[in-house]
Amino acid sequence: MFGFGGRTLALAEKYRWMSPNQRRDFAVVKALAKLKAEDCEISFLPFNSSDDVQERRAQGSPKSDCNDQWQMIQGQFLNVSIMAIPCLCSVAPRGLAPNTRLNNGSMALIIARNTSRPEFIKHLKRYASVKNQFNFPFVETYTVEEVKVHPRNNTGGYNPEEEEDETASENCFPWNVDGDLMEVASEVHIRLHPRLISLYGGSMEEMIPK
Repeated sequence: MFGFGGRTLALAEKYRWMSPNQRRDFAVVKALAKLKAEDCEISFLPFNSSDDVQERRAQGSPKSDCNDQWQMIQGQFLNVSIMAIPCLCSVAPRGLAPNTRLNNGSMALIIARNTSRPEFIKHLKRYASVKNQFNFPFVETYTVEEVKVHPRNNTGGYNPEEEEDETASENCFPWNVDGDLMEVASEVHIRLHPRLISLYGGSMEEMIPK
C-alpha cells in the first residue's frame, strides 16, 4: 500500500509504546487529519488469463514479453494498493481485496484518486460492511500481472517547513509491505511470480465466499 496506507503505518511505527489497536486507531485518525494526495504515474500490465500465456510466463524469463501491452495512468492519488490475496482482517471481514484469486497469477490494483476527506472516509468505512467498498467514482480497480508506481515529485518526502511531518524520511515515500514499513525514494516495480513455491496439503476444502 502506498499513500494513505503507507503513511498510516509510518505514523504507527512512531508510537510502538502504545498497544497495537491504540496505535492503529491513532495513526489512522492522524493520517486522515493530514490527508493529502501523491502525484504519481502508475504503469501496469493487465492480466491475461490465456492458458498458453500463463504457461509460457511460468516457465520462461521473469521479464515481460515485448508484446505485452502496458497501460499508464497518472494524477493525484490518495491510496494505491497492490494485493495478491484477499487480506482478510478484523477491520475488513471480506478482505481488503476480496476479488483476488490464488490460482491464476493475478493481482488486484486498487486506486483511490484525490477526493474530499468525507468521501474518502466513507470509502474506508465500507471495508467493515457488506457493501461494495469500490463503488465510488474516485475508486478504480484493475486485475494485473505487474505494476510500476513512480512518484513524480517529492511531496511525499520530508519537508523542513512542515515540522510535524513524521511519516517519511527525506526524499522517501513510505510503503506498507505486508505490515512492514519500507521507505523508497524512487519507482517501485511489483510483479507476481507464478509457481515460485510448491504447496502440498491434504483434506482441503474449497470455501465458497458468501
